[in-house]
Amino acid sequence: MTRENVLALLSGVLFGAGLAISGMIDPARVRAFLDVTGNWDPTLGFVMGGALLPMAVAWQVAKRLRKPLVSNDFHLPSTSDVDWRLISGAAIFGIGWGLAGICPGPGIAALAVQPMSALLFVLAMAAGMRLHSFIFSARSLSRA
Repeated sequence: MTRENVLALLSGVLFGAGLAISGMIDPARVRAFLDVTGNWDPTLGFVMGGALLPMAVAWQVAKRLRKPLVSNDFHLPSTSDVDWRLISGAAIFGIGWGLAGICPGPGIAALAVQPMSALLFVLAMAAGMRLHSFIFSARSLSRA
């Protein structure tokens, strides 16, 4: 296993542990955060806000580095225009998050803590990703 893979694995384990410890793998807590007119639970907002400080520091450190510590190049996201795929994907994500109370990161982290309840979500997520890949690869082939 390469240094990069070990660091990625450790980062993922740390992220998953943070989600589990903070209670963010509990769908009821997430739905309570989204229920702003009912029994609102601001906990998730504090978790998100708490992530801003280390991320701001990381961006400042990255700006000063010539190259990453464990890779040859930075792999930063490119800027893209807002289009129908972005809007529809965000809408589907938001609706699913609101209904299920769980999103990909916490869903995968929940596999370690409550595997049976998380497994259905993760399988459905994988099926949706595969369906998306199939639809858009078929579209690109038909245009060629």
